[in-house]
Amino acid sequence: MRMKGKFLALISVLLMILSACSSSGGAKEETTEIDFYFPVAVGGDVANMVDDLVADFEEENPDIKVNAMYGGSYAETMTQVMAAVQGGNPPELAVLFSIDLFALLENDVIEEMTPLFDEAYLNDFYDAFMANSQIGDKVWSIPFQRSTIVLYYNKDAFAEVGLDPDAPPETWEELVDYGKKLTVDDGQDQWGLEIPSTGYQYWMFQALALQTEDNIMSEDGKETYFDAPYAKKSMEYWLDLSRKHNIMPEGTIEWATVPSDFLSERTAMMFHTTGNLTNVKDNADFDFGVSFLPANNQYGSPTGGGNIYLFKGVPEENKEAAIKFMEFLTEPERVAQWSIDTGYVATRESAYETEKLKKYVEEFPEALVAREQLEYAHSELATYQNGEVQKIFNDAIQSILTGKATVDEGLEKAQKEAEEVLEPFQD
Repeated sequence: MRMKGKFLALISVLLMILSACSSSGGAKEETTEIDFYFPVAVGGDVANMVDDLVADFEEENPDIKVNAMYGGSYAETMTQVMAAVQGGNPPELAVLFSIDLFALLENDVIEEMTPLFDEAYLNDFYDAFMANSQIGDKVWSIPFQRSTIVLYYNKDAFAEVGLDPDAPPETWEELVDYGKKLTVDDGQDQWGLEIPSTGYQYWMFQALALQTEDNIMSEDGKETYFDAPYAKKSMEYWLDLSRKHNIMPEGTIEWATVPSDFLSERTAMMFHTTGNLTNVKDNADFDFGVSFLPANNQYGSPTGGGNIYLFKGVPEENKEAAIKFMEFLTEPERVAQWSIDTGYVATRESAYETEKLKKYVEEFPEALVAREQLEYAHSELATYQNGEVQKIFNDAIQSILTGKATVDEGLEKAQKEAEEVLEPFQD
C-alpha cells in the first residue's frame, strides 16, 4: 500500500508538471492580423509577386498574418480603402497613388511617418519620389512602386528604315523626324509613335510641359497652370503629332492598348511607364531600347506610381505589425528584386548597391534609364480635390485631341474650372 501511494503521488506530480508546461511555454502565440490593399496598374503578374512577399514575411513573422487584398486599379483601390475607412474598419496599410496624399490628409485618415522611422532610412529614398511623399519636413507615405515615363523603341524597326538602333531621338524635332520614317502605310501597318490619351493623359501632358518649361501645379497643391503659355505649346505639339505630322493615330489611344501595340509591332515607339519594362522585356520578340523622353528645351518627366500609407484608427499592436511589414517590403534587397521583377524604379539608393541589382543592370542596362532620368523628374499632378481637378484636365485633353475644342478653349476652360474647385483652399 505504501508503494502504491508513492506511485500515485509521482503520477500526480508529473501531471502537474505537464499541465504547467502546457499553460506556459506550450501556449500558442497570439496572431496579429493586418489588412494590406494594393493595386496593379501595369502588365505582368504583380498580384502573385505580392502574395509571395506576404508568404515570405509571414514565414519570418509567424505571429503576424497579412491579409493582402488586390483592389484593381489605383482608383478602384482608393474607393475600396475609403469605403473601409468610412465603415469604421480601416486597413492598416494600402498602396495608393502618391498623388492621393492631399485627399487622404483632407480626410484625416493617415498617420505621419516621420516619427516612425529614423532619418537615415527616410533619406535613402530618392528625392524625386519623396517630393510626392512629404509636405515640408513631414513624411506621410513611403515610396513603393514608383516610376517615370520613358521612351520605348523597336531597334529592329529602326534598322529597317536606316536609323541607328542605338541612337534614339533626343529632341522633339528628332522624334517627329524618326516617327515619319517609322510610320508605314499611313499607320495601317505601323505607326511611328503612340502616346496614351486615356487614364493618365494628364501624366503624359506633364512630361511635355516639363520638357518645355515647368510643371502644371504648385507644390502646395493649391494652384494649377493648365493655360500657361508653355502648357499651350506642349498641347499643340501633342496634337500636331497626329494632325500635322501623321506619325500617331488621331483621337483616343487607350493606356492599356499602347504596350500591346508596341509588342505586336503596331507602333515602333511609345511613351509609357517604366513599370511596364519587365513586361516588355519578357514579351518582345524583337530587340528594343529604352531612353529618356526627348527634350524640347530640356529633359523632363513626372514621377508616378504608388506609395505605402499607414492608416489611423488601428490598435497599437496592429500599427507595430504594419510598420514591421513596411520595413520588410522596403529592405534594399527586396526593393532591388521588386524592381527586377516589375520594372518599377528601385526607390532606395542602397538598392542599387546590392549585388543582385548591380548584376541585373550590367546585363540589362535599360533598367538604369528611369533612375538616371530622375535627375530631370518632378512631382506628378497633385492638388487638393485631386480627383476632380484631374478629371477636369483629363477631359480637356480628350476634348482637344478629339477635335471638340481648340487648344486655347480646352486649356482655358480647364484652368477656370480648376480654380473654382481650389478656391476654398486659398490662403
